[in-house]
Amino acid sequence: IYLWLKQFIDSGDLGTPSLFKQSEKNDWPHADHFWDVDRSGGGVAMDMGCHAIEFFRWMLGRPPIKSVYAHLSRQVHQEKTRGDDNALIIVEFEGGCVGLAEESWTKHGGMDDRAEVHGSMGVAYADLLHGHAIETYSAVGYDYAVEKAGVTTGWTFSIYEEEWNYGFHQEMAHFVDAVRLNHPASVTGEDGRAVLETLFAVYQS
Repeated sequence: IYLWLKQFIDSGDLGTPSLFKQSEKNDWPHADHFWDVDRSGGGVAMDMGCHAIEFFRWMLGRPPIKSVYAHLSRQVHQEKTRGDDNALIIVEFEGGCVGLAEESWTKHGGMDDRAEVHGSMGVAYADLLHGHAIETYSAVGYDYAVEKAGVTTGWTFSIYEEEWNYGFHQEMAHFVDAVRLNHPASVTGEDGRAVLETLFAVYQS
C-alpha cells in the first residue's frame, strides 16, 4: 500500500508534498533487549523511528535533511526501561517538506501502522493494517487477529495476509534479485547510515 502511496507523489497527482506523517504504535517491543538502552542504543525512537525516517526519505527521493526536532518521553514502562516509550519526531527536509513521526510502545490493541501525504493539490491516507482487515466482534475470542494484539475478544481488526501487507515477501524477493542478478538495491548501507545519523540527532534534540 505504501508503494501505491509513493506513486501518487512520483506522478505529481497530489502536487508538491508539504507534510508527511507516519505512525507505528504497539504496546511492547519485539524482543527484551530493546528495553535495555545499553544494548539497543535507545528506546522506541531507535526501534521504530528508523522506519519513519527512511519512509520520509524514500517518499521524497532522499533529499538532505535540514533539521530534526524530537520530544521523547517514558509514559508507561518506567519499571522496564530507561529509554523512551513514546516519541514525536519532526524532520525538515531541504525544500521545506516536513515529516512527522509518531512512535509508541504504549498503544494497546495490536499494531497500528499509518501514513499520510499532504500536497499542494491533494492528500492521501494509508492504513497498512486496518485498511486490509476484517472488523470483527467476538464474545469468546479467536486464534489470531494481528501482531501484538493481546486479546481477540470484543472488537478487533483481523488482518488478512499480514506478512504481505508488511512487504516482507517483496523485500526478500528484491534482496534475492539484487544478489542473484547483481541489481542495485533500492536501499543501501549509505541510507542506513543517514537514518542512524538522523536518530542520533533525534536523541540529541
